[in-house]
Amino acid sequence: MDTQLLTAFVAVAEAGSFTVAAERLHLSQPAVSKRITALESQIGQSLFDRVGRSVGLTDAGRTLLPYAHKTLQDIEDARRALSQLHAQVGGRLSIGTSHHIGLHRLPPVLGQFTREFPQVDLDIHFMDSEIACQAVLAGQLELGIVTLPTQPLAQLQQRLVWPDPLVVVAARDHPLAGRRQVSLVQLAGHPAVLPDEATYTHRIVTRALEREGVRPHVRLATNYLETLKMLAGIGLGWSVLPESMLDDTLARLHVPRLRLHRELGLVWHERRTRSGAAQALMRLLPAA
Repeated sequence: MDTQLLTAFVAVAEAGSFTVAAERLHLSQPAVSKRITALESQIGQSLFDRVGRSVGLTDAGRTLLPYAHKTLQDIEDARRALSQLHAQVGGRLSIGTSHHIGLHRLPPVLGQFTREFPQVDLDIHFMDSEIACQAVLAGQLELGIVTLPTQPLAQLQQRLVWPDPLVVVAARDHPLAGRRQVSLVQLAGHPAVLPDEATYTHRIVTRALEREGVRPHVRLATNYLETLKMLAGIGLGWSVLPESMLDDTLARLHVPRLRLHRELGLVWHERRTRSGAAQALMRLLPAA
């Protein structure tokens, strides 16, 4: 059975759409449809119910899906194992990372990596850290370079690369700016713009506040830290950002009872064989 057919099948099953699957595979929609038709012909059963624009798995499709996942993962593991037999590091390396890490932490490392290992095709996916961790667990990515989970995830190994202190910030003309120190009660009296509640960073912030009996009034939430920086800078609310993002558009608020930090680093599946390319990138990343 052609692995390209299985890859197309898994992509459509996960996306619930031939159009979205085609975009993810960088193929045309007719090409994806042709592969699904060929797979259905080989199996002798329909894999999808197509009703209007809705696409759903048939019983045969639901039965095949876990086997397709396992087959593709076994092939990928074999590719990674074979890549380690050669002195030259090459092949495809799929990694997931957040926009913040990709913009502020990774460029020097990836620049050095591409110079030293030009035969590697880097497949970089920008996504929330939480989604990247799940993609690594599902075998869709080999490595994640992310905000590390606040609680351990089964079968996910992790390594700290960059400690990342967090600070409370606001616009320079914010009512709390310029004070020698700010109490939690004073802070809670003003609206906030914070990371989206699904993110690890949001959990770090809200748990620290809840331990002190404070619940912030969140005016707006987003998972893009650069957007939060802009929103705080124009006075929409105070926020919490990495200390490394501080500049003259923001004022740091000194809140003595609030000490915040997160950890940025590597994650990988403990039961997956790491390719030579993955091991080479891991060696280039600094150790905390």
